[in-house]
Amino acid sequence: MTIPRSILKNSNHFWTAGLLGICFLLQGCGISDAPILFPKGPVALAERNLLFTAFAVMMIVALPAIVLTLYFVWRYRRDGGKGAYTPDWDSSWKIESVVWLVPAAIIVVLGTLVWQSTHRLDPYKELVSDQPVFRVQAVALDWKWLFLYPELGVASVNELAFPADRPLSIEITSDTVMNSLMIPALGGQIYAMAGMRSELNLLADEPGVFMGRNTMYSGDGFADQHFKAHALSGDGFSSWKDKVAEETAKLDAETYLQLHKQSTANPVTYYSAYETDLFNLILRKYSPIVGPYESKAAELICRGAA
Repeated sequence: MTIPRSILKNSNHFWTAGLLGICFLLQGCGISDAPILFPKGPVALAERNLLFTAFAVMMIVALPAIVLTLYFVWRYRRDGGKGAYTPDWDSSWKIESVVWLVPAAIIVVLGTLVWQSTHRLDPYKELVSDQPVFRVQAVALDWKWLFLYPELGVASVNELAFPADRPLSIEITSDTVMNSLMIPALGGQIYAMAGMRSELNLLADEPGVFMGRNTMYSGDGFADQHFKAHALSGDGFSSWKDKVAEETAKLDAETYLQLHKQSTANPVTYYSAYETDLFNLILRKYSPIVGPYESKAAELICRGAA
């Protein structure tokens, strides 16, 4: 049967269009853009190397299993196979030794790696540096991130900024359901839980902009709960501080209660000042110990969850 040329021509156009469409959809999926494979900080680099090492160790079993499976299919094929038929074969101590000892050795190696790396990459451990630590307090809300800067006395929503030449220490909590903060290019995820404080220590190799987000599903606005982490040079960070300090908005108790309400796709917002000891007041909201409150603002914030 002869296929008309018009059909072949249209078919070629169809496949060309389809291929172009696939390329368009995948244009942002280049491996070079994968932050886990190409980290921008020593913590993320150590975590990536641990991942690669664990993968290589597991391939000691996986690769021979794949190769032997293909070999057995070929050797014992129905037509022309050369494998001997031995239905009364029972067991082999050689095979049993390989089957049990090799996986056991791999488990011991992986267990040792995990044990050592768990202590070496403890997220609560401050990173060694000749520069002072820059501290930030992060609060997970529905569906946004609030960042407080104790050293500067300012706050920001859905944007994190810090000097690139200083270690970053983030205190994390939640004023809603469980969330998880992660900046893949700089390090792994840490959970944010109401009434609890967790910590994450990171360091950027150089100035840059990295994506961060909540990696714990938390409801309707989960998909939009992301932010940009800006590791800034000295001059860049000074400019950012000046820009935020010039804002007229201040994050007092009443403003925080409005910010606490559920909202999605929040724009980046700056506050030139925030309520005194706000992070600890948010933690205190979930404490079984109630009043007396030291101020009206403390009462508003602590009783806001009731």
